Amino acid sequence: MTRPEKPALSPLQKLWKEVLEPIVFAVVITQFVATLVGVDGVSMMPNLRDRERVFVPKYETWLHKAGIGDFKRGDILIFKPPREASAKIGNLNKAAPLNLWTYRPFLIKRLIGLPGDTIRIQGGEVTVNGVPLDSGWTTDFWKAQGCWDTESPVANLAQSSGIGGYTTGVVEDQETFTVPAGHYYVIGDNRTATGSEDSRIIGPVPRRDVAGRAAAVVWPIMRKVNVKYDCEGGNKPEYSGDSVLNWRVLGRPAAFSELQNALNR
Repeated sequence: MTRPEKPALSPLQKLWKEVLEPIVFAVVITQFVATLVGVDGVSMMPNLRDRERVFVPKYETWLHKAGIGDFKRGDILIFKPPREASAKIGNLNKAAPLNLWTYRPFLIKRLIGLPGDTIRIQGGEVTVNGVPLDSGWTTDFWKAQGCWDTESPVANLAQSSGIGGYTTGVVEDQETFTVPAGHYYVIGDNRTATGSEDSRIIGPVPRRDVAGRAAAVVWPIMRKVNVKYDCEGGNKPEYSGDSVLNWRVLGRPAAFSELQNALNR
């Protein structure tokens, strides 16, 4: 007994099956389930390196937007910079192919302050609601490199109108800053004088502009153990030593649990 032939697909059905269906499936997965994001630059060194790719569970973001849970201090967030900052800082705008339009590129920084938190920065040290945050998970590296910033405006102001000797004018200088409702305060792990343009410079990040949380490093598979940062020239870091497996879960540093315990007392 012969199997009956399947009816031929119409042009529209063929277009859907061969072209549109895979695209729709990919969009649904990357927008609502999970995606990969590339790290561009050194603002999250030493914990994330340039060109590493991180896994982002997008379903978390949608649950948070629906009022179920929230991001926590110590999470690494992927977000678009505030529009006010993009309008004044050139590298926070990117041109699409053929310069057809411009867009705000995604940034990656660590969540330090939640809505309602009061942030103070002095001598490179951060306090949240009057409680010191032990930033040794990153400052120990920068001390060893010889370029931990304790003197510049961004090391002594919660909001700074300039960085690296030039004025951005996005925010006004403030020694302390209270995070407004519906916003987050983020800082890069790179604590050199010009290592990270973050909430100290661009202001707090609206919750609506957060794409998700970096949960793990998935690429490259291997990485060199040692890294040397050029404090003077800010050139590309030099890597050396043994190669080790680079697949890593990006948990919150223990200092954030200690901070939360102190705030709960």
